[in-house]
Amino acid sequence: MQLRQYQTELVTRVSDSWRHGRKAPCIVLPCGGGKSVIVAEMAKRTTLRKRQVLFIVHRKELCEQIERTFRWWGVDMRCCTVMMVQTACRRLEKLPPPTLIITDENHHSKASSYTKIYEHFPQAYRVGVTATPVRLDGSGLADVNDELIVGVSAKWLIENHCLAPYDYYAPNVADMTGVRIKRGEFDAKSAENIMLEKKVFGDVIGYYRRFANGVQAVCYCTTVRHSQRMAEEFSAAGIEAAHIDGSTPKTERERIIGEFRRGAIDILCNVDLISEGFDVPDCGCVIMLRPTQSLTLYIQQAMRCMRYRPGKRAVILDHVGNYARHGMPDDDREWTLEGKKKQKGERQEIAAEERFYTCKNCYAVFPLEVNGVPTEFCPECDTPVERKVRKEIETESETGLQKIEGFVINTKTPEECRTYGELLDYARRKGYKPGWAYFQAKKRGLIA
Repeated sequence: MQLRQYQTELVTRVSDSWRHGRKAPCIVLPCGGGKSVIVAEMAKRTTLRKRQVLFIVHRKELCEQIERTFRWWGVDMRCCTVMMVQTACRRLEKLPPPTLIITDENHHSKASSYTKIYEHFPQAYRVGVTATPVRLDGSGLADVNDELIVGVSAKWLIENHCLAPYDYYAPNVADMTGVRIKRGEFDAKSAENIMLEKKVFGDVIGYYRRFANGVQAVCYCTTVRHSQRMAEEFSAAGIEAAHIDGSTPKTERERIIGEFRRGAIDILCNVDLISEGFDVPDCGCVIMLRPTQSLTLYIQQAMRCMRYRPGKRAVILDHVGNYARHGMPDDDREWTLEGKKKQKGERQEIAAEERFYTCKNCYAVFPLEVNGVPTEFCPECDTPVERKVRKEIETESETGLQKIEGFVINTKTPEECRTYGELLDYARRKGYKPGWAYFQAKKRGLIA
């Protein structure tokens, strides 16, 4: 049992932070970077000195697996309490005063239940761990933490064989544009109505067979009903599948996860359960059928299949356009305690469209540029990239001043132009007068 060098460096940086007067640093490390063993090492060092540790989690399912990790690492559990945050709030007067409070999934820590614990033990040192130190509204953690200690990136972990590389595909199986937003997140019932269409089930199964046939997958659904139906449809298609959710009895959940571990189940359908810290066997594919505005949830779910194994290459199937809202799971991101204001959904998607491209032939998602060099062909199937150009053109015509904004495709012939904007772009590149585009558009009935 030995920490990797980057993990040891994070432990040292936290100790240095405390020595320099900080009380509540937060470690930021990508999913799969080993946050559990890092805090286990801190708890071990504290309990070896017979000082108390309080480890707080936000879900009851996590308590047992954290305790197993801590015991395996050598933490003296006589001096360590692992407890769900709500339970700790109710037992504050009975808890032994901790020298160290460790907060799992620290992005939740602005909630009143966490702050109540922190305020009750003001002398305790604290440390939190998270992959994404932001809330759904984009706000940071300055209210509860006084320093971010940022570790290595997801790209570094992939390059150094700590995470598996991946292929990302985004075939559209349903039009999600009509899904309502409630309290900053997609409305589950609204999304469910779209995802329960028979054609959607068939497309999801078809794309799984095309891109990950036989690979064990975790499938994230919008609601319990959707997850149950998805498992039924996979099973009816001859692909062994099962459903679990937060209300699944513990013994039944353990049985299903055990069968998944043995390879008897290919697809494990769920609703958000297998995300933050939840212990589930290794899988090679993630199927995303749940749109989300939460960067945290997206990264937790997308990277679930990226545990390292020699020769492994993970597959992510994003059927709901989450990459367009959040970028790729291993994107380099700059984190601050202040966070950043969340952009409107449409503007965020346009920004993502400027950076990524979905192949029209094989649905692979990849960057439009690599080290400043434009990507000309799909790295998976060599299909040429239809380069999009942001343009703003003003023209004088018989109808007066017209302003065209947005994205148009670089068409090669007039016959390939399908809109007035594309005709204008073609005319500009060929040096034609604007009247040519107007005449062509009028002739084709593209403008009145």
